[in-house]
Amino acid sequence: MNKKQTKLMIRIILLVGTITSMFFVPWLLVKAWILPLPNTVQEQLDEAIGHGFDGMIVYVDQADQQPQYYASGWHNRENKIPAKPNAMFKIASISKLYDAVAVTKLVSQGRLSLDKTLAEYLPDIIGDIENADKITLRQMIQHRSGIPNFTDTPKFWEDPIKTYEENLALIQGKPANFAPGKDYEYCNTNYLLINKIMDDELGFNNFQFIQKEILNPLGLKNTFSSLNEVNIDNVMSGYHIGYPYDIKENDYGMHATAEDVGVFLRALNNGSLFNEGEQDIYSSIYEYEHSGWVPGYQSFAKYYKNNDTVIIAFYSTTDPKLYNWNLSEIINKRIYRIVKKQQ
Repeated sequence: MNKKQTKLMIRIILLVGTITSMFFVPWLLVKAWILPLPNTVQEQLDEAIGHGFDGMIVYVDQADQQPQYYASGWHNRENKIPAKPNAMFKIASISKLYDAVAVTKLVSQGRLSLDKTLAEYLPDIIGDIENADKITLRQMIQHRSGIPNFTDTPKFWEDPIKTYEENLALIQGKPANFAPGKDYEYCNTNYLLINKIMDDELGFNNFQFIQKEILNPLGLKNTFSSLNEVNIDNVMSGYHIGYPYDIKENDYGMHATAEDVGVFLRALNNGSLFNEGEQDIYSSIYEYEHSGWVPGYQSFAKYYKNNDTVIIAFYSTTDPKLYNWNLSEIINKRIYRIVKKQQ
């Protein structure tokens, strides 16, 4: 086979591969990506509801402009209550940003050390978690500990409401996924342990510290540690495809409005929630934006530095194969393009 024939064969292989791969991509994702861009954010939300989401909330905060609030679809599908831009929402792993800030402040105050080991903080855990004497607080914050993820336990999300001890028991005695600091793997067990470490140091639930040091200075009155603290009627309903019921009564941790998350995210990125020296600590350990997923709820908190814009997006529908996650990421990019175009 000469060089010309070889190049032709490579092109044919690539073309066949591309066509074949398209059969494995849901056409809804392709459709959402290629549709003409709407003129307004509200139109984009309405379009997203047409793609199969039950409800959406979006908060947009651009520099030197009044924040904008959007909602579409249902707040409660069964009762036909329209979506509300100020509804409470399960923000899932976005809460890790708050945890990382709390750790930063405790480190700044000399109450925690990033280089102290898990075994030093929680001696009772020695023997239950491999490398406990080598894993540092810094590595847990950065998901570089190698500890197995307890939420990866089969059927975990079917009955996830468990205590610290019950969740920890799911991975106790299991081998490490890698040596501390040698790789990265997103792991909720890290933050289960970090919250325990903060509680032990403080002598009380660390959310009280978060409230005092983060929420109160920012005037945030619609951020709570659990479902128990909020009026259930104010919580947006959540739906998981294949499960016929509303999931909002399941307690998956922190609840907040899109506005509260947006105000927090701006303060995180512009440094206004930090005291002297704290932002340097935070920048060395964690990121400045986050997303979250629990059954029925997808949340995205993103800051666009190039045009100083915060966009918070909440989606109240999930699915087992995470197609809706990929779909929401496409929609998020389209929302940003609309906002940028309007600027």
